[in-house]
Amino acid sequence: MDTHTETTPTIDLEPAARQITGLLDGIDEQRLAGPTPCPDYTVRELLAHVAKLSAAFRDAARKGFGPTTDTAPDSTLPVLADDWRETLPPLLDELVTAWRDPAARQGMTRAGGVDMPGEVAAVVVLDELVVHGWDLARSTGQAYEADEASLRVSLAMLTPNDTVPRSERIFGQPVPVPADASLVDRTVAMSGRRPDWRPGD
Repeated sequence: MDTHTETTPTIDLEPAARQITGLLDGIDEQRLAGPTPCPDYTVRELLAHVAKLSAAFRDAARKGFGPTTDTAPDSTLPVLADDWRETLPPLLDELVTAWRDPAARQGMTRAGGVDMPGEVAAVVVLDELVVHGWDLARSTGQAYEADEASLRVSLAMLTPNDTVPRSERIFGQPVPVPADASLVDRTVAMSGRRPDWRPGD
């Protein structure tokens, strides 16, 4: 009997991916040049980053190493494809499906040019979807309703501890929030974002 699967919680990317897909229709062409909580990215570039990371982690799940998995995310500014409205939703679906294969979490894999255990990669990509989903919603004036399970996984990953030191290069300095702040506010604050961020700040 495989006791590993009984003791390791399964991470499902579908709720976080579905949240992003649901935001796409609310992003008109005028919003693409607008700012996001990621200082280096406009909405256009953030969408391109989501597409790029989706392809990278899809291939990481499949252990299909190559340009998508070997390139650091900050090597160049991402460029959004002209047909992003048609190609991004199925790409997110492919990402979800790839990580539902138990083999995706077994052994080592690679994404962003970094080798890591498959179980770690699953957590990393979930956090990417959660935080960047919030980024897109906030940047385009839309509601964001992440599921509690995804938020808790993301918050745990973002919270530094003795065995996993925080990388300030990847995540900004945590933003203080009230003790009674919501789970989503605590999560985005731990990622270095102001929960009350609005375009123009």
